[in-house]
Amino acid sequence: MRSREYGPDLTPPWKKQQPAPEVEAEPDLVVEEAVTGFCGAVVRCEKTAEGPTVTLEDRFGKHRVFPMVPRGFLLDGKPVTLVRPSSRAAARGPARTASGSLAVPGARARVARAGRIYVEGRHDAELVERVWGDDLRIEGVVVEYLEGVDDLPAIVRSFSPGPDARLGVLVDHLVPGSKESRIAASVTDENVLVVGHPYIDIWEAVKPAAVGIPAWPSVPRGQDWKTGVCRALRWPENTGAAWQHILSHVHSYKELEPALLGRVEELIDFVTAPG
Repeated sequence: MRSREYGPDLTPPWKKQQPAPEVEAEPDLVVEEAVTGFCGAVVRCEKTAEGPTVTLEDRFGKHRVFPMVPRGFLLDGKPVTLVRPSSRAAARGPARTASGSLAVPGARARVARAGRIYVEGRHDAELVERVWGDDLRIEGVVVEYLEGVDDLPAIVRSFSPGPDARLGVLVDHLVPGSKESRIAASVTDENVLVVGHPYIDIWEAVKPAAVGIPAWPSVPRGQDWKTGVCRALRWPENTGAAWQHILSHVHSYKELEPALLGRVEELIDFVTAPG
């Protein structure tokens, strides 16, 4: 009797795993890692001695690195094999704005609305422009800045807000019992929205890791906060130069704290809502 010859793989065909489709790991693609369940957007792909890896960022800003193995990820609940993006895909550029909104190629700036957003200081305005500038131009929203929150009641009176000219205001260090909270509470016009973040200064709204520091230092009361930060971090005591250094490390919403992100989005929605 002639003996049968078997190949090295004795797995029955019906038990063999079918190959998963290959998907290019383009920036902002949201996938789930199959083993851990970690869900996040693709930040970057890298080559390593052990093989290619992909870095994912979850909605809290946490980063994790995973090997790009076959069937290693789920896309819309189905197994896929992530592969490095092709040069053609990379050349297309980001599909989203710095704020995370879908980009609109070729979109022109809208004529400025009557409504405005005021922020407390030039640094605040520069940070908002850096992250939300594209969105604001499309929506026709102009950002101006207060010299100080003490000026807020007078600005509201002179602005004369209305249903078609809403005013949104972003205030630093808006916490219960503060001077800022008392001034904000004095503004009761329904066409004005005053929101704030808990940080002493807008610098603190930038994630420390983005600037390469473990945390923003604690500055003793009575000392200028920005100057105290420069001293504690052994930076030159030039707050303007320090801010430009910080701002240069902000490329998108991913470098900002959620407590600021939500408030700015809230103001944009308020100012652009139909009258």
